[in-house]
Amino acid sequence: MNDAVRLVSRVQLDPQFPLSKRELREVCAMLLDVLGLEGRTFSLTLVDDREIAGVNATFLGCTGPTNILSFPDSDGEAMMSGMDDEDSLGELMLSVDTLARETFLYGQQPLEHLARLLAHGLLHLAGFDHGEAMFDLTDGAVDMILLQYGTNDIGE
Repeated sequence: MNDAVRLVSRVQLDPQFPLSKRELREVCAMLLDVLGLEGRTFSLTLVDDREIAGVNATFLGCTGPTNILSFPDSDGEAMMSGMDDEDSLGELMLSVDTLARETFLYGQQPLEHLARLLAHGLLHLAGFDHGEAMFDLTDGAVDMILLQYGTNDIGE
């Protein structure tokens, strides 16, 4: 088992979800490496739209669900999971409902959109803000994931 990610699933995964939990851990570890964050850890919680909408309202004051939320870990103690790890980047919360909906709306393969959301979230944990550098790193990471996993039938 890969120790780079603490995976918590609070939802029953739809059979159309692009990866098994083992594969999801592997993709997360690869994203850390590709993004230059090897040796770092993070927590990933899979939730539904209802739960992420509640967290979005509580912590960001925004209404409704979103695809992914990032909670950087600046002091070694993660806010949501209680993880205590000096190498922790923080926590990501991903709505599998929004992932499925956006995959359809954007006409992307599920694996591609999942990799994009995870890379985007990880870059926020690493301190990046939206901009050209972040978007270029995200695109490069997605390309690497698709090269590695795109030939398997994951997410198709």
